[in-house]
Amino acid sequence: MSLIDAALSRTRTTVAVLVLLLIAGAVAFVDIPKEAEPDVNIPYVYVLLTHDGIAPEDAERLLARPIETKLRGIGGVKEMRSQAYQGGASVLLEFKAGFDVERALNDVREKVDQAKPDLPADTDEPTVQDVNLSLFPVLIVTLGGDVPERTLLRIARDLRDRVEALPPVLEVKIGGDREELVEIVVDPMKLESYGIDAQEVLDGLSRSNVLIAAGSLDTGDGRFRVQLPGLFERVQDVLTMPIKVNGDAVVTIGDVAEVRRTFRDRTTVARLGGKPAVALEVSKRTGENIIDTNAQVRALVEAERANWPASIEVTYSQDKSKNIRNMLTDLTNNIVSAGLLVMVVVIGALGLRSGLLVGLAIPGSFLTGILVLQTMSLTVNIVVLFSLILAVGMLVDGAIVVTEYADRKLMEGEPPPVAYAIAARRMAWPIIASTATTLAAFAPLLFWPGVVGEFMKFLPITLVVVLSTSLAMALLFVPVLGGAIVPLTRLALTGGGALLGGALGFALADALLEGLLGL
Repeated sequence: MSLIDAALSRTRTTVAVLVLLLIAGAVAFVDIPKEAEPDVNIPYVYVLLTHDGIAPEDAERLLARPIETKLRGIGGVKEMRSQAYQGGASVLLEFKAGFDVERALNDVREKVDQAKPDLPADTDEPTVQDVNLSLFPVLIVTLGGDVPERTLLRIARDLRDRVEALPPVLEVKIGGDREELVEIVVDPMKLESYGIDAQEVLDGLSRSNVLIAAGSLDTGDGRFRVQLPGLFERVQDVLTMPIKVNGDAVVTIGDVAEVRRTFRDRTTVARLGGKPAVALEVSKRTGENIIDTNAQVRALVEAERANWPASIEVTYSQDKSKNIRNMLTDLTNNIVSAGLLVMVVVIGALGLRSGLLVGLAIPGSFLTGILVLQTMSLTVNIVVLFSLILAVGMLVDGAIVVTEYADRKLMEGEPPPVAYAIAARRMAWPIIASTATTLAAFAPLLFWPGVVGEFMKFLPITLVVVLSTSLAMALLFVPVLGGAIVPLTRLALTGGGALLGGALGFALADALLEGLLGL
């Protein structure tokens, strides 16, 4: 017994399976993760080297070249490029297709560790990072207003910690942030009057601003922890730090210098309405729903906003969830519009029964396909959405062929169950062949090499899944439903009924277009 015969002989079971698939597909459509770009492995690893004040020529010779020498021993590298600039250098490695991300990162880190002794002593710790699309921000929250910079930065850092605590958020970077420091402006005249040189001031600061582990003291009656004041915590600690003792007089930093709290020079700049601001760049975790993530971030910001000064302004930019939400809306509209228009046309040509069956094939194929995609652990991204929109017009071809052939058998006097059974068996191979030729046109995209191929493989995968579900709808579910439904009208099966159905179809189409276009 073929699969078609099994479905036709078990009508109730087949209908129950269809209902379960539609319900599960609707749940999957809501729950499936939605993101902007597909999660693909980009075969790039970069090494970032920073050294304050180093010239580009020296950065190339002292930073980039030692790293390049060690990295040449790594296997699987397709190309290596380096760049030197004021204050640092970077080395970018492109690996061959099919590389293992974790292995590549470990190999690069090992070689960078071997090159560290050859780098200048004051070079910052080298950074080794792969190129990951999840690190790109999905939302930027900008804070600005007429408040002191210190207050704005405090609020931004506190907000960063709270946003990073959200489960779907990977990290938050602050643009426009500046590290706070204590600036000591020494008066040379006062130094000379006390007989102190600048080096003594530097040595005194270095000796005093250290953390000393003093241990504990055992007196016999008990053990006591000994704590020595070490790191500077307040400006007053710096002002009262002794530099030199002249007899009974103690010369402090406050006697020879002015001490004030300030910030490092800016390395990034953010502005809101022409005024200084800070920007929080939010990145989500791989596989998390971008729409839900951005909604949670916005809700948290609005909740925290009640605790801030009223003059602080908040703006949102580069919200990638908007594009995904718009495409989902377009997809839903396309499905609804296509279903209605197809039903109108088929009702006019073949009758009400055929129109309902063909109209059901679109949401049935679509929802079942979404369920399969979720089972395959795929996410709804911009490529998958494009594929789904592309497939909408192809989902009804098989259903139309089956219903049209069944209508011919109905006109010949066959009962509905027999007519649809004959149609499914007779048209099975033509429909399968037609679907296979469509899929064959997209199959080569599966073998597209490189990063572009990693992106484009989601197109044929999605089409294969959705068109396969449309094939099942046309050959299994549509014949079962067609044979089970009691004829809704006999007029559609006669010549006069066809004319009436056509008039009704054109009237419905005119009303539908008028509503869609707002005419």
